[in-house]
Order: sequence, then C-alpha cells, then structure tokens
Amino acid sequence: MFYWLSMTSSSLARTDDQSLEMAFNLSATLNVAKLLWAPSLCMPQMTIKSFGELPVPIASHIKGVVVDKDNCFARDGDDKVWPEYQQTWDKLHAYYQDRLLIVSNSAGTNDDKGYKQALSLESSTGAPVLRHSTKKPGCYEEIMAYYHKWDIQPNEIAVVGDRLFTDIMMANTMGAYGVWVREGVELSTKMFPSIERNLYDRMKNK
Repeated sequence: MFYWLSMTSSSLARTDDQSLEMAFNLSATLNVAKLLWAPSLCMPQMTIKSFGELPVPIASHIKGVVVDKDNCFARDGDDKVWPEYQQTWDKLHAYYQDRLLIVSNSAGTNDDKGYKQALSLESSTGAPVLRHSTKKPGCYEEIMAYYHKWDIQPNEIAVVGDRLFTDIMMANTMGAYGVWVREGVELSTKMFPSIERNLYDRMKNK
C-alpha cells in the first residue's frame, strides 16, 4: 500500500498527463503526500453512485453543504445542473438555502478570469460560488470564513464531491462529513479518478 501510494503521489507531481486535467493544482499535489501516512483521509463517511441519490437532509447534524461542480451535479465544463439531478438540486437548495455553497477547482478560482464562470454558475443554480485562491483540498479556511456568519462548525458541514484526493480529503482534514459521488454524471476514465476508485476498493477490502 505504501509503494502504491508513493507512485500515486509521484504521478500527481507530473504536469505532462492531460495537463493535470486542468490548471496545475499545487494544493492537491502537496496534500496528497499526507495519504502516505494517513490513507484514511480520503475515505468518505457516505458513498453514493450519483448526485441524484443524495439524501435531503443529508444528516440530522448537517447545517451547511459544500458541493463540487464538475462531474458532481454538472457535466465536466458545464455551468448548469445536469437535468436528471435538477429535482435533487432543488430540494437541496430549498432545505439549506444560502448555506449551500459551490466550491469548484475551476469556477471561482484564480483561473476563472473575472469570475465569469462563477457568475454564470450562480445565475444558473441560484447558489453562491466560493471565490478562493487556494484550490481544494487546501481552501477549507476560506470555506469556514463563509460559514462564520451562521456560527457553523466544521463537523456540521457536509462536503459532496466526486474526487477523493480533493473533496473527501478536504472534508476529513477540516473535520467535516464527506459524501463521495463515486460515478458522477458519467464514469470518468481519466487517470486520477481511476486511481481513486482503485484506492477506495483497496481500503474497503482491507
């Protein structure tokens, strides 16, 4: 397991594979090394096949919800809710209202010039998009700053996303409740999602 995770960490440090699927994520590269000593950091508290299976409310103690965009509630690169998930999204938004926060590693980051994608996403979903300079899994302080006005604590937040090395690792690092969307809008065949599913299966079968 140690050797396998070492190879995973090394692969994240390379920039020649699909351009790291998007702009280079230094936060993920640095944080994934923690998995060498604590692989349980990427294990979720709840696993669902797709966003449409998300229960609302998520759990009785959850007061705020952080949700990823790409291949979670939206198709990769799209800025609107996938049609099959619209009913779930509407229920989630109605229940949590402004305490439902979109945190993406594309929209709302420094790569999003003029925050045009974030503004488009806010218009189509009705939910706020976090502006953050550090990408997941390292932006939890910015997330907590958003929830400060409601005095919501980390253990009262659910983080919903399709990536173990970013969404779920961030959830566990900050002490939140991680909900992993295993397949998303479509089952990704990209390198990192495949590695994550393999790791999850290894950890579950230990």
